[in-house]
Amino acid sequence: MSLKDKKIVVTGGSRGLGLGVVEALVAQGASVTVVARGAEALAAVGGRLGVATIRADVTEEDAAYRILGEVRPDIVVLNAGATPRTGRLDQLKWEDFSTTWETDVKAGLYWLQAALNLPLKPGSRVLVGSSGAAVAGSQMSGGYAGAKRMLWFMAKYANGVAQEKDLGIRFQAIVPRQMILGTGVGDAGAGAYAASMGISPEQFVTRFGAPMPPRAFGDRVVSVLEDPNYAEGVVFGLNGDAGVTIMEGLAA
Repeated sequence: MSLKDKKIVVTGGSRGLGLGVVEALVAQGASVTVVARGAEALAAVGGRLGVATIRADVTEEDAAYRILGEVRPDIVVLNAGATPRTGRLDQLKWEDFSTTWETDVKAGLYWLQAALNLPLKPGSRVLVGSSGAAVAGSQMSGGYAGAKRMLWFMAKYANGVAQEKDLGIRFQAIVPRQMILGTGVGDAGAGAYAASMGISPEQFVTRFGAPMPPRAFGDRVVSVLEDPNYAEGVVFGLNGDAGVTIMEGLAA
């Protein structure tokens, strides 16, 4: 599928992995709208890439319905999320442990519900950002791994609802399989684990193999959207060495 002139909304697209996705989409000629909270970062990405921008808190239910209703996108990339507060299990307060549940999962619920209830038009696709932590856990990141696994489940649940209502909308989870420096989440995670081992973050991330900086991540997301081999998959793993792999195929 060509992305040229496709209307695409990217939440959290003003920095980190989201910005890498926006850059890759713009390079393919897509019409991108970036949603984020920071006015300065939005102005920078809008000025540099010529994308539309909307300042909003993605954890507000009204924002999801309003933005999807106004833009009527062909594709939605749900990337926005909080940087987890790191620490050992015995050291974290509930407010620290639950940060990503109150942000990532809450936002995911509202945006998935909006996509289903408006609904988006038949043929639309919604990519839900998860994490490799959802596979094996992340003991220094509180509730982060569980929150990201929940988003993975929610994409599958949304597919079930879409099929039941015959909406023709596909929901797919994107799972970066490595920590990526230069992003809030990646820097926090790598920093915490590296400190516990007495090494540098740069040394720590070498265990994941070839690096996958934000723009390379964005190019892999483009592959998921454009390559017909990935059109019906449900969960995709992305990393620097293997590129894109299908972790789960068609929903039952």
